[in-house]
Amino acid sequence: MTDFHVYDTTLRDGAQQEGLNLSVADKLAIARQLDGLGVGYIEGGWPGANPKDTEFFRRAVGELELKHAQLAAFGATRRAGVKAADDPLIAALRESGAGVVTLVAKSHDRHVELALRTTLAENLAMIADTVAHLRSEGQRVFLDAEHFFDGYRANRDYALEVLRTAAEAGAEVVALCDTNGGMLPGWIADVVHDVISTTGVRVGIHCHNDTGCAVANSLAAVDAGASHVQGTINGYGERTGNADLISVVANLELKLGRPVLPAGLLREATRTAHAVAEVTNVPPAGRQPYVGASAFTHKAGLHASAIKVDPDLYQHMDPAGVGNDMRLLVSDMAGRASIELKGKELGFDLTGEHTLRVTGRVKELEAAGYTFEAADASFELLLAEEVEGARPSYFEVESWRVISDHRTLTEATVKIVADGVRYVVTGEGNGPVNALDQALRSAIGQAFPAVARFELTDYKVRLFDDGHGTDAKTRVLIETSDADGSWVTVGVGENVIEASWEALVDGLTFGLRRHRAGETG
Repeated sequence: MTDFHVYDTTLRDGAQQEGLNLSVADKLAIARQLDGLGVGYIEGGWPGANPKDTEFFRRAVGELELKHAQLAAFGATRRAGVKAADDPLIAALRESGAGVVTLVAKSHDRHVELALRTTLAENLAMIADTVAHLRSEGQRVFLDAEHFFDGYRANRDYALEVLRTAAEAGAEVVALCDTNGGMLPGWIADVVHDVISTTGVRVGIHCHNDTGCAVANSLAAVDAGASHVQGTINGYGERTGNADLISVVANLELKLGRPVLPAGLLREATRTAHAVAEVTNVPPAGRQPYVGASAFTHKAGLHASAIKVDPDLYQHMDPAGVGNDMRLLVSDMAGRASIELKGKELGFDLTGEHTLRVTGRVKELEAAGYTFEAADASFELLLAEEVEGARPSYFEVESWRVISDHRTLTEATVKIVADGVRYVVTGEGNGPVNALDQALRSAIGQAFPAVARFELTDYKVRLFDDGHGTDAKTRVLIETSDADGSWVTVGVGENVIEASWEALVDGLTFGLRRHRAGETG
């Protein structure tokens, strides 16, 4: 049986995404993550055409120790009228150190004549010469048949001849590219079946997501006989992106029973997706299938009641299979089962009375503008208050005030009492919230040095009473982090400063609670 190719093109095609700029160090870091996932091939870029990619392949020789993947260098067939052996861009592919070269070739007759400005016969000669030359130099060759599906519709005979020519010259795989992303699954399946039955070549698939069908199109191609699939982590790519390789692979393994990664490595999918997102500085999509933070998240009380009986009743799989987790959201839709399960998740064994009281308070607070869906830390403090009889508190706030004008930094003064000692601290910042944060941390930090480890990492504001304009109530979500993780707290007030103050106080309170629990644990 032919081994199945999982081919990642994040570093080349994924990098075409608007706003995504990868340094050589970024590309090396992502390559290591991809290898940890177990992909078979990593397309590193286009040496010779892009100095950054040339440098990547140079450094990869000494800096990448790949356990599962092979590096592939991307390039084009030789220029018209020039021998492959004499083309400097082909020389760069030879000298890249990559054992595999993926050549892009025109398979649409109009592209040959209008973009390449050469004849159909010369295009075939360019393909044959380039593939044969690289094979004679000891490199494996894959061919990306660019605009294949559009070319097939315009001139089926010529598109198929491109594939035959590449295969006869020594290309192991011809990947059919839906370059414009306009195909649908049934169309893909029909063409792939025709290509394989007519030419006998080994077929791969490369899909773009312009119809929202890149993953489905890739699966349709595999079902029709393709044994090589290309895609990018998190679906990165120009326009609407490429096929999300993790979704493709997860569907192949978990739904179709085709083991295409080394055993057990699909469990690295969520970690890999998020690690790559950190490198690219593109926030991960919460609703991304399989690996998104919301992929196995449940909100409504009806769902939670069923999950309490059996998690599989409202989940299509065990999230551990892709390294993800089930989450329960606490909201005004939550019933007692949601609260009970969420409490258990946070380490609280709630009695029926506790559950009833917490459910009532959540509904009351959310009616007033609070949200606990994304503020687990605030919800944990609420649970602790109900179960332990008092809200966790490590300091008492006497007063706070903010002074601001347009000419100087904003100034905030905070007065607190901690462990019987009164602290009065003034802080400056770029705006009232920053000034309050500085003053509060400085004051509490004198009593609790662990606060120095806490960092405000995200801040979101929303006006949620649209009918009152500038008088609308304000909700603030603040993310705080330390070396062990991050947590989110919520505050609501008549203005952004009041709401921010509540969220800041809860953020530091939760951090101190967790820090002290760690010291005694």
